[in-house]
Amino acid sequence: MAKRAYSPKEVMSKSYKTLPWSERWSGPFGFPTVNEKWFISGASAGGKSSFVMQLSKELTNYGMVLYCSYEEGVSQSFKNRMEMFRMNEVQGKFRVITEDTFEDLMSRLAKPKSAHFVIVDSFQVAEWTYDQVKKITQRFPAKSFIFVSQEYKGQPMGKAAMRLKYLCGVKVRVLGYKAFCQGRFTEDPGSYYPVWEEGIIRTSNTLG
Repeated sequence: MAKRAYSPKEVMSKSYKTLPWSERWSGPFGFPTVNEKWFISGASAGGKSSFVMQLSKELTNYGMVLYCSYEEGVSQSFKNRMEMFRMNEVQGKFRVITEDTFEDLMSRLAKPKSAHFVIVDSFQVAEWTYDQVKKITQRFPAKSFIFVSQEYKGQPMGKAAMRLKYLCGVKVRVLGYKAFCQGRFTEDPGSYYPVWEEGIIRTSNTLG
């Protein structure tokens, strides 16, 4: 049976719920839909982990956030980052898991009142395949999945990560404590989210 084809009128009549966040976030990232897929990459020690934690806290304003900390677990560095960004302020809307398998996570997300935003950090350590990404995002189309990727020579590490980047509507690269959006929603590709102002100054001085 042939799949449905949409007319221009049908497409343009559709409406989407977007993140109603402030200019601090909408400036660099626009207004993504609440169920958009994100891809966040960046070199080590460039502010990527701090950005992801800040994004996590912001997203708790719009729903429950589940942080799959596969790479760091609940190490001291992860704890310190939570303290730095005062994640205790969002105690009721933020949870961390470290050991769920893909099947465990599928079962967890199928439960009533499960998290709306799911952060997978990192995609490489989770060892998901591209097909597993398609499976979980299609199984839960109303949820937002945010994938954090390691890099190698300035590119997402591994072929699956490269494919995943193109699947996601919001693409963010963190470099020198600045988070740049490379996705579909921003109207100003030169703008960025300042992850750490002092770090930006130090990096600029070093480059200069």
